[in-house]
Amino acid sequence: MSAGKGGRIITPNVDILRLAGSDAEARAHVESSTVVVADGKPLIWASRIERNPLPERVAGSDLIWSISAAMAATGRSIYLLGGEPGAGSQAAAVLRDRHPSLGIGHLSPAYGFDQRPDEYQAMLDEVAAAKPDFVFVGLGFPKQERVIERLRPLLPNAWFMGCGAAIGFVAGTHRRAPKWMQDTGLEWVHRLLSEPGRLAKRYLLHDVPFAVRLLSSSTVGRFRKGDAR
Repeated sequence: MSAGKGGRIITPNVDILRLAGSDAEARAHVESSTVVVADGKPLIWASRIERNPLPERVAGSDLIWSISAAMAATGRSIYLLGGEPGAGSQAAAVLRDRHPSLGIGHLSPAYGFDQRPDEYQAMLDEVAAAKPDFVFVGLGFPKQERVIERLRPLLPNAWFMGCGAAIGFVAGTHRRAPKWMQDTGLEWVHRLLSEPGRLAKRYLLHDVPFAVRLLSSSTVGRFRKGDAR
C-alpha cells in the first residue's frame, strides 16, 4: 500500500478449502489473491501433522480489528461493505469510537442485489466514489469475492478482504465464540448453534466430514514421508 499497489487478502477456512478443491471459481479466487492466510484450526492441525506447520490461525474476524487500527495509525480509510441492514453503520460507529481519526464508509446492500444489475452497479459506483484504502466485504464466500473482482479495477490502489460475518461481529449484531472455543477449534459449533437453519447442512454434511478427511490424509501423508526417509 505504501508503494501505491493494491492487493487482496483471502482467509481460507475448511469450507473455502473444500470448495477450492472441487470448484474452479473458488480455486481461482484463492490463487489470484495477493495474501493467503489460514482461517481454520483444522488447516493448522493438518499442516503440523505433515510437519510443514503454518505459524497460526489468522482469522478475518481478527484482521478487521488489526487492519483498521493500522489504517487509522497511517491516516488511511476503510470501507465496510456488507452485513445485515444497519450492521455497517453500527460497526463503523464502534471502530470510529476506537479510532476517531479513521475515515470509514459503509453500505449494507439489500438482499439479492447481485441479481439486479442496476442496483449492483450503483453499489459498485458508491464504493468507488468513496476512494477507500481498504475495503472489507462481508457477503459470504464466494459472493464477496465476486464483488471484490468487480471492485478491484475501479480501485486499483486499494486493498480488499472478504470478511464473512466480521462486520456483524464488530457491530455486535452477532456474537463471536468465546476465546476458548476459538483456540480449541470449536468456533464452528458456536456458529452452528447461533444459526442452525443456515449452517447445519454446510457444517454437518460437508465441512465436518471434509475436515476429518483432511486430517486423515495428512496423517497418512506423514507416515508415507516417514517411510520414504
